[in-house]
Amino acid sequence: MNYYQMPSLIKKIFFLITFNTCLFIILVTGIQNSNNRSKVDLLIEKTVSLPIGFITGTSFISGSIFGNLLLLNFFKKNE
Repeated sequence: MNYYQMPSLIKKIFFLITFNTCLFIILVTGIQNSNNRSKVDLLIEKTVSLPIGFITGTSFISGSIFGNLLLLNFFKKNE
């Protein structure tokens, strides 16, 4: 990776973290009065009862984080 590309990479990561943190804060404040709850069935056992909107929102935010991390250019391009 070139030295001059580093500030661009840092800006992208900073924007990624800031944007998804804001989404999570909005999700938590908006979900406080939700009564629809469900359990997530994991491989070993089930989780505690969580609001359905929280489960959907956190899966969207985690998909956003991992999708953006895949698009970042961490590897050196052949010149």
